[in-house]
Amino acid sequence: MRPAPTDTDAWHAYLAEGNARQARKRVSADVILRDQAGRILTVNPTYKEGWDLPGGMAEANESPDEAAVRELREELGPEITVHRLLVVDWVAPHGPWDDQIAFIFDAGTLSSDLAARVRPHDDELSEAVFLSAPEAADRLRTRQRNRLNAAVRAIADGGSRYLRDGVETW
Repeated sequence: MRPAPTDTDAWHAYLAEGNARQARKRVSADVILRDQAGRILTVNPTYKEGWDLPGGMAEANESPDEAAVRELREELGPEITVHRLLVVDWVAPHGPWDDQIAFIFDAGTLSSDLAARVRPHDDELSEAVFLSAPEAADRLRTRQRNRLNAAVRAIADGGSRYLRDGVETW
């Protein structure tokens, strides 16, 4: 039987029980960060195959935009500002992983001085380079490449994109 909301302790216990049974989603948050020439920052992770956009996984109770800012600071050094959401991609379960929600945010353009100083700050990345959008896309895995291409279109038209498992739906 559901307790009355006026019985605060019983109500919170009831809500906690429901919360424990609800699905949990993994959340990743990447950014499109450009240099003055419009090239996109691309990184080479040491913990998986292939190149990636800068960013990473959100921690418990961390918003996606805060995760993106934290990951950039920890891995590459610069303190960035997220300007707007470009892409949301629902990623189906794959391999050992449950489904995931992947975000890509626009983090704007770095000054020439700051872009020249971007370097990996920990052992999670071996390289960080600015590449043209086609060059960056060529280095990414298919799902990430689709997200990048959708993000580039969103930057161009001022919109945002929703993808399902790397495929743009609307």
